[in-house]
Amino acid sequence: MKVSYHGHSVVQVVTDSHTILIDPFISGNEACDLDANTAKADVILLTHGHNDHVGDTFEIAKRNDALVVAPNELAVYLGTKGLVTHPMHIGGAREFDFGKVKFTQAFHGSSYTEEDGTVIYGGMPAGILLTIDGKTIYHVGDTALFTDLKMYGEMHSIDLAFIPIGDNFTMGPEDALVAADWINAKISVPVHYNTFPVIDQDAKAWAEQVKTGEGRALNIGDVIEL
Repeated sequence: MKVSYHGHSVVQVVTDSHTILIDPFISGNEACDLDANTAKADVILLTHGHNDHVGDTFEIAKRNDALVVAPNELAVYLGTKGLVTHPMHIGGAREFDFGKVKFTQAFHGSSYTEEDGTVIYGGMPAGILLTIDGKTIYHVGDTALFTDLKMYGEMHSIDLAFIPIGDNFTMGPEDALVAADWINAKISVPVHYNTFPVIDQDAKAWAEQVKTGEGRALNIGDVIEL
């Protein structure tokens, strides 16, 4: 399986049978190397409802007839817009034909702002544990530091973790280093930084300070094979 990073919190997972996009914020994300008009996905996984995470879900899902797996209220909303969705909730897990998805806690907000300014409640924000062929990827989502991250690290053998470091809207670099220790992944990758000036961070410097497992700052489009 090939896992690649595409700016902000966008992660792509390609297996022998599926292409999975997590939080596909492409249009308006200057760091992203994907094209929303041509991006392929069989499955889209969403951590929460903010526009910089839902991103181009509508266009990509409709064009590819992709399944969207999201927290319950967000999935219900997207379903009213004609998307094929599967609602889940915090602590719930399900085996799909592409792998196992489990939603974890995240301490953040969740709402989607429509073009006319209408704000839609998105339910609870989440992290995503994705297990495929015995390998587990943890997309922590947007969150503050909280001690249950240690529990998730103890309960699951995590091969690859995507951890926000941007500060202001999520945990910052210092807290994210603690999170990396607690999650105990073999590889920890920083995300959710440098998209906007308020979340500018030095990802390479952060990765070099990771003590548990390997810290690895990815360039846009870099691939990790699991």
